[in-house]
Amino acid sequence: MNQYERRLPHWNLVGQPLFVTFRLAGSLPANRVFPPARVTSGRAFLALDRFLDQARSGPAFLRQPEIAQLVVQAMADGESRFQRYRLHCYVIMPNHVHLLVTPLVNSSQWLGPLKGFTGHRANQILNRRGVPFWQDESYDRLRAQQNPEFNPVTAGLAASPQEFRRSSAAGC
Repeated sequence: MNQYERRLPHWNLVGQPLFVTFRLAGSLPANRVFPPARVTSGRAFLALDRFLDQARSGPAFLRQPEIAQLVVQAMADGESRFQRYRLHCYVIMPNHVHLLVTPLVNSSQWLGPLKGFTGHRANQILNRRGVPFWQDESYDRLRAQQNPEFNPVTAGLAASPQEFRRSSAAGC
């Protein structure tokens, strides 16, 4: 198990469940101050997640059904077609994605291609050129117990996980 850091700590491991969050570029206000990575905690993650759930600033491209379905299909292909991970569950919020996977290859072989492909195709759909779709860094945790399907309920977007259409709980 390798851990490495950029702005956030990351886990490059195979065969252990990993909870991953990645968000749209520009989904946080530019003037928002973040604590240094060494003091970032689970509480800081939850606060940031709650902020993203509100989707009050920045793009919310994942609300568009065509783009959300693109991400769903790419995640499914990563599991079935490319066999890069086992996909346990996911949720696609308006400006970020949560997924619980067990990687079968190093993160550079599954997360980068997933974000690269979906970002490129989404920008084509949106007729955008020369701008990033995803924030370059993701957030991952060794937490097999967290279920991202409850995120829309916590955010007030659905009464139950099954009611939120862009989730593995809804049977997309």
